[in-house]
Formats: sequence, structure tokens, C-alpha cells
Amino acid sequence: MSYARIENNYITGHRDGIYFEFVTHSTIQNNRSEKNIRYGLHFMYSNDDDYINNTFQDNGAGVAVMYSKKVTMQFNRFEQNWGPSAYGVLLKDISDSRISHNTFYKNTMALHMEGTSRVEVEKNLFKENGWAMKVQASCDNNTIHHNNFYSNTFDIATNGSLVLNKFFNNYWDKYDGYDLNKDGLGDVPWHPVNMYSMIVEENPNALILLRSFTVQLLDKAEKAIPGITPTNLVDEQPMIKPNKL
Repeated sequence: MSYARIENNYITGHRDGIYFEFVTHSTIQNNRSEKNIRYGLHFMYSNDDDYINNTFQDNGAGVAVMYSKKVTMQFNRFEQNWGPSAYGVLLKDISDSRISHNTFYKNTMALHMEGTSRVEVEKNLFKENGWAMKVQASCDNNTIHHNNFYSNTFDIATNGSLVLNKFFNNYWDKYDGYDLNKDGLGDVPWHPVNMYSMIVEENPNALILLRSFTVQLLDKAEKAIPGITPTNLVDEQPMIKPNKL
């Protein structure tokens, strides 16, 4: 199917609120999909599609975007998708796509990227999520820039030391650098992956130590003697003030 338009609907209580498979050049716009058993939106093998100004809230597993290319997701809200396997958005084997001007608020994992290539993630708000972004080692040539990260437990997580993606000009509320020349950019690069997030990636049971003094010591030790965290996952020029989204 091609050139479909799904607009102005309220969808709730289904297995998958909206499901696309082999659908191209289509638009999903101005819908609200909430409290569905599995995904608020699930699409596979669907290229050249646009998802604009939708709200996906309190769905069992959030939103899944799989095996597709040339996908645009803009001005959507992904909110309160909580659970052991819940995402704001799961991207799996996606390429040549754009994720921009979205709000990710209070999700277990806001944006999970696996096997993605040439995806631009820009001007999104990540606020009060468990994990704002998890970028797996299978991802490459993605650009993550001009996003705002506020009050997330973990801003960025990964499962490998080799990072083939570029981060720049993001605002990180945890950034503690300075701007001596007053150009709005931090003079010290920011490494958003901390040692504790790497430990949790290997051993999820370590989350029980989240607020402990031991974790604080680990992070301080990693800043002094970097070793575990991927050194090339870095925002060279973080923003001192939040980006205008």
C-alpha cells in the first residue's frame, strides 16, 4: 500500500495501536495512541513515511520502527512508556532517516538504536527518562546534535567501546564545564557515558546501587582515570545553555 493518510484518530486498547507493513509514501499525523497492549505504533519494511505531531503514551512497549529507510518522525510526543521492555522509540535496522523536534518524557528508555545507519537525531527534548538514548555498537554514521537532555538517570548508554557516531552541540544538564570565551559552547568536551552505565549494561542487577555512595566514587574515579567508558563517544562542543527546539 502507498500514499495512505492516518489522521486525527484516538486509538486505545488494541494490541498495536497503529501497524504498518510494506506501506510506503504515507503519513501518520495528529493521532493519539495510548494504553495499547504492546506498541502504540509498530511498522516494518515501510519506507518513505512521515510521522508528524502524534502522541504515543502509556503503551506496553512504546513504539517500534523496524527494517525501514527514509523515515521522518517530527513533533511527536513519546510519554510514560514504562516497563522492563518499554521504549519511547525502538529503532532497529533503520537507515537514512530523521528524528527531530520530538519530546521524550518519562520513558524507561526514550530512544533505543540498534543496527541504525545515517540517522539524524536533532532538536529533541529528552526529559526524566530512565535512559535517554541507548546507542548500540551496531550503529554507525548517525549524527546526534542540538538536543536537550534534562534529568535523565542515564543520558547515553552503549554496549561497546567502538563508537562510529557523531555527537555535537547538545545541551547536557550534567555538564560541569565552562565557557571562558563566551561563545555559548563548552570549552571542555563532555563524555555522556559514565562508568556506572557501562556496569549496568553488563550486569542489570547493579541498578540496585543507583543512589549509593559507591557509584559516586566510581564516577569520580572514571573522570580522574578514564578506562572503561568509550573515549570517542564525546560531545566536543556541548552547549552551555539549552538549544531552542
